Amino acid sequence: MMIVDILEEASAEVEIKVVGKSGQISLGKSYAGKTLRLERRRDGTMILTAVAVVPESQLWTLEEPHRSRIARGLTWAGGTPAKETGLDSLTKRAGRRRGRR
Repeated sequence: MMIVDILEEASAEVEIKVVGKSGQISLGKSYAGKTLRLERRRDGTMILTAVAVVPESQLWTLEEPHRSRIARGLTWAGGTPAKETGLDSLTKRAGRRRGRR
């Protein structure tokens, strides 16, 4: 099997696009509003990859131990039925905790 065959096999769909006079191409409505990374290679090929951008202020959520703690919390929340909170008992518990300090 030649490299060309392998590359074609890995591609789900191949299209030919013409770059307009303004230097733009249309990818179709399914990509509207998406953020893409453009990788330009030395051989002239370009690769577009859909990406998600994380604000710097939220990067901590992807680092340990926060990531594992968030995952455990989501697992717990998914398996624990919601119930109404008794505000009176919650206020009493908060008062007791303040008194311990």
